[in-house]
Amino acid sequence: MAVDGGRIQTRTPGAGEGPGVHEHTWKEDKLACLYTLEGSELDFDPHPDPPRAFTDPTRVDELARDIHAQRGTNPDWPSLPASAREPTSTKDLPAALKTARKTQRVWPPVRGKRSCVASMQEGDEFGKMVAAEAFARNFYQSKRRAFLGDGQRYNWTIQRKWFEDFEPIADFVHVLSYLYAAATAISEDVSERWRLYVGGMSSCWQGKATEVASSIREIAERKGWSPPEPDTPETDWRVGVDRAITYVTNNAVQMNSPRYRRMGLPVTSAAVESLIKEVNYRVKGTEKFWNHPQAAEAILQVRSAMLCDDERLEQYLASRPGSPYRYPRRNKPTPQRRAA
Repeated sequence: MAVDGGRIQTRTPGAGEGPGVHEHTWKEDKLACLYTLEGSELDFDPHPDPPRAFTDPTRVDELARDIHAQRGTNPDWPSLPASAREPTSTKDLPAALKTARKTQRVWPPVRGKRSCVASMQEGDEFGKMVAAEAFARNFYQSKRRAFLGDGQRYNWTIQRKWFEDFEPIADFVHVLSYLYAAATAISEDVSERWRLYVGGMSSCWQGKATEVASSIREIAERKGWSPPEPDTPETDWRVGVDRAITYVTNNAVQMNSPRYRRMGLPVTSAAVESLIKEVNYRVKGTEKFWNHPQAAEAILQVRSAMLCDDERLEQYLASRPGSPYRYPRRNKPTPQRRAA
């Protein structure tokens, strides 16, 4: 399963006088994507090289900008030239992997049924909702279990309280975005910036997060870096470096990517990121303001039920009191008489 948060515009009902939107603000909605994967445990890493998307300058730049925009920052980065592309090498793949790739699909695992949980509740109440869905789907009895998060503290609080036996995994795309931001802050030269990013990202992909954090600090210190003060502006290059070091250091335990791949577990929270966008299609817009908390909570419940790969929404609509699908219509249409 994967957990993340989005943003939704809300208003205070009854505030102010007359029609219109009053006391509007952005609130965080929390979402969880619970899904099964079909794959085998392996005694070797099925994907030792980073995916090509992570060594594509255009794609990496888009991913990093999107992640930072979700956090409320819009960095002014110079674009990387396409010539900076680093080809993915396969010459050092284990012989067992080369054979397996020819005879069967070993990576990535095939995704099965999805269910969704969405709410405006605080972390602890939201954790209960996710745990109830996981229990209903028998996730706790699964041999291999994973909990993916983007590094936010409340995600790991939920994991420790409700999913202690699940493998905690830090989303690799968020790791990528911090490394890209740090490389951009350290060097203005596009070639050096791309080299720093690819080196750090590849090492993290191979499970060397602690060494990457130390390397970023050493390279930055050679260029005059020091930890920023609390009031340092966002535009200061030291801030991007400090955040990357802190993020990688704090999440190093949840970044053992080779082990997760051998276990047939995901290493990115792409499933819940996609789910957030599917929810946003309905709840987010320039003129959409939901009454907080009742209306916002209600629309999230309906939307998440609709996005589940089962018939829970149809069953609810058919069984709710007053449903036209449950009771016969009282006013049947009058048959039309044919004209003479």
